Amino acid sequence: MNYGEGITVARLLEEYGEKLALELRAGAGGLERMLHNGEVHRPGLALAGFVDLYTFDRVQVLGNTEMFYLGRLSKKERRIALETIYQFDLPCVVLTNNADPFPEMIELSDSNDIPLMVTRFATTKFVHLFSYYLEDYFSPWTVVHGSLVDVYGVGLLFVGKSGIGKSEVALDLIERGHRLVADDVVRIVRRARGILVGMGKEPVRHYMEIRGVGIVDVQRMFGIQAVRDQKRVEVEVKLVEWNEVDDYERIGLREHRTTILDVEIQSVTVPIYPGKNITVIAEVIALNYLLKVHGIHPVEEFNEKLIRLMQERKALKERLSPGPAVGLPEGV
Repeated sequence: MNYGEGITVARLLEEYGEKLALELRAGAGGLERMLHNGEVHRPGLALAGFVDLYTFDRVQVLGNTEMFYLGRLSKKERRIALETIYQFDLPCVVLTNNADPFPEMIELSDSNDIPLMVTRFATTKFVHLFSYYLEDYFSPWTVVHGSLVDVYGVGLLFVGKSGIGKSEVALDLIERGHRLVADDVVRIVRRARGILVGMGKEPVRHYMEIRGVGIVDVQRMFGIQAVRDQKRVEVEVKLVEWNEVDDYERIGLREHRTTILDVEIQSVTVPIYPGKNITVIAEVIALNYLLKVHGIHPVEEFNEKLIRLMQERKALKERLSPGPAVGLPEGV
């Protein structure tokens, strides 16, 4: 498991400055400061002098409440309040609601090389957007060797040893109208609520290696509708070579699970051999998963029908079988 290394303030402004409506006002010398998590902190108590539990390593967001409080202070008191937080190694400070920074803020930001930015968004909206856009930078992630395909809206992650045919199965699914997310190298990120999202890595995104053919550009070959940038990973499909020794699942009463980034997802092992149509089986796996999502469990229903049928036959047999012989009274 890997964790995001963070993002510099300079890159934050470059990539998300427009989306977050951020404008740099002071502290340009600290643009290489790093943000190491996607959480923010409102330093209201710190401005009032309580810093025992001050989480200074986060983005410091000052909204209407903090700015109104600072505005009520005298210049001397305001400077003391601001120096209380600026003595720490802050990554950056953001003023919401298009607030005008106090002169003391600009001076302290420049002297301490702490970027000071202003956004037009309200505090709640800015915090939401900041967490949304920066989530991938700070979420745990891993890289899996396989192919990720969107089949009927279900993210199927095909895994197996090299050369077993993962890319060929993915290519066949694409030809049948499904969508490629990533081939060979799949980057999986764990987002909020334990959701796994897979995506390709640049510059190999939407390219595939087909043995005997070479590298193909799926997007140009099959059209924009044949690819997507990311997809939730919901089912692992493990391709293995068929042999007579291993005991493969026949009925499906037992649901197998696998763990990726501490999140459990369904896992299906599919033995392959020449002539077996893995593509159709993959479509069935996706459709069967969708049925389960909607509360329909075909295997359990089939099992219940068999049990009910056996019980009915047993009851019928007991009714039709002759009862015990009745003996005649002694002496008759």
